[in-house]
Amino acid sequence: MDKMGNARREPPRVGTHERALSMTIEEFQRLIERTYFERDSRRGPGGTFMWFIEEVGELATALREGDKEAMRAEFADVLAWLTTLASLEGIEMSEAAQKYAGGCPRCRQMPCACSPKK
Repeated sequence: MDKMGNARREPPRVGTHERALSMTIEEFQRLIERTYFERDSRRGPGGTFMWFIEEVGELATALREGDKEAMRAEFADVLAWLTTLASLEGIEMSEAAQKYAGGCPRCRQMPCACSPKK
């Protein structure tokens, strides 16, 4: 339990060594680049975007079905494809994420105080 009385979440287990995997956005982007950049570069942003959209659809299915294990896998796939698209376009994901560093980009509040979209 943490100080607030909430159950602590165990870090994810990875591989046969069962070590916790924690990395920065930059580390993740470099990992994805080392793994896929050459192949994704040949495919180009357009073809890679199509694969990204397919993964978003698979995530939608997992969310609709409420399958937590499938959700976890599809969130990872969506993040990986989004990251490779950013790399193909020369965008650092950590820099892109700075848009939200000060809270809501519109009202600058945490939590957001903007009127909900309809």
